[in-house]
Amino acid sequence: MAEPAQHVSYAEYLEFIEHAELKHEYIDGVVVAMAGGTIEHSRLVARTSYLLQQALEGKPCNVFSSDGRVRIEATNRSTYPDVSVVCGSVQAAGDDPQGISNPVVLVEVLSDSTEKDDRGSKFAHYRRLPSLREYVLVAQDAPRVEVFVREGEQWVFREHGPGQEVELTSLGVTLAVDRLYADPTRA
Repeated sequence: MAEPAQHVSYAEYLEFIEHAELKHEYIDGVVVAMAGGTIEHSRLVARTSYLLQQALEGKPCNVFSSDGRVRIEATNRSTYPDVSVVCGSVQAAGDDPQGISNPVVLVEVLSDSTEKDDRGSKFAHYRRLPSLREYVLVAQDAPRVEVFVREGEQWVFREHGPGQEVELTSLGVTLAVDRLYADPTRA
């Protein structure tokens, strides 16, 4: 199937992605194909999901992979975060039965091609989700995890490195940076 025209309605986007072989984001009428990631990106996404699932065992929360579409109706954008966490029941967007509208935590693993958007435009859109409490950025080039925490109307930045724990207060869990970056193939 061919790429859709530059500006399409959200309904046309949903119809298009139903048959598309690749993932596409939706940015206020513009459909954008998503690029594949590196091996390290994939490893860190899997590690983050695994550690979050372990930490959340027994809590009423679900961890979603990058196949889970997040819909930000306030800014007319849909995206596929690397990891999403929803506590309680998943709420679908009003215009997208498969679009998650109530994530509590979103995680993006940074790459050279996405870092600017992950820190800038995408984060600006994510901040419009009333449910979102924490936004986590995981670096590929060094053991560094950045967390933006919503405190009232403000977003507070916290950075974590080797030997430190990442506290996700909205979930009541901590993740060890060293465990996140652990690679059993490296001595």
